[in-house]
Amino acid sequence: MTIQVTPIKAFTDNYIWAIHDNQHCYVVDPGQAEPVNQFIADKQLSLSGILITHHHNDHVGGMVSLQQRHQVPAWGPDDDRINGELQVVTEQNQVDLQALSVCLQVLFIPGHTISHIAFYNNDWLFCGDALFSLGCGRMFEGHPAMFVESLNKIKALPEHLAVYCGHEYTQDNCRFARALEPDSQALMEFCQQIKKLRAQQKPSLPSRLSTELKLNPFLRTADNDYQKLVQNHLKTPINDAITCFAALRQWKDNF
Repeated sequence: MTIQVTPIKAFTDNYIWAIHDNQHCYVVDPGQAEPVNQFIADKQLSLSGILITHHHNDHVGGMVSLQQRHQVPAWGPDDDRINGELQVVTEQNQVDLQALSVCLQVLFIPGHTISHIAFYNNDWLFCGDALFSLGCGRMFEGHPAMFVESLNKIKALPEHLAVYCGHEYTQDNCRFARALEPDSQALMEFCQQIKKLRAQQKPSLPSRLSTELKLNPFLRTADNDYQKLVQNHLKTPINDAITCFAALRQWKDNF
């Protein structure tokens, strides 16, 4: 039995991730129900469950409709802003995707929202809007120290993990990362690959955690040389990972 992870497009740039074999399917962050229903109908799959990373409507908006139609469980963070029948999971809980014989660990990674979680195993990381390829989520509810701590948890995971983010933001994030490091050969080559993929209407995701550790500005804020780079570029004092992250996030918000 081969298990695949397939992106289902939603809204303008969201991805609902479908974890499936040739019979059963679990979906991550279904902001809309119809694309999921269409996908499982086309593939002749049965929906077995729903995973939720955070409360934003573009990640949960389709959950109630899917549960009513398919009578399936859902797992997600402790947040009363999420409607539907939710089994609350916290850090180090496991979610057993029984129909696929797959088990996922839960990671608590607040910052984008105060209750944000991720799901991972030895192959995949479903990180919602906490981490993007070459970026991270806007800091809507957390604070810089919280977000840095969350990203440090992600940095400690195995480097070979495939990273499944909630949005197709990579090309825009390339512009931001290259503004800071215009002479980086590795960054230039990566961004050229992304440009080719997007020109062919192919997803830029999943990324690899190893790639993100090397190139993602928001995962490099503890690096002294990177701190100096940010300080020189923004003309603002940077003396640790938290001030570096805060400066980068503010710059990206206005980029």
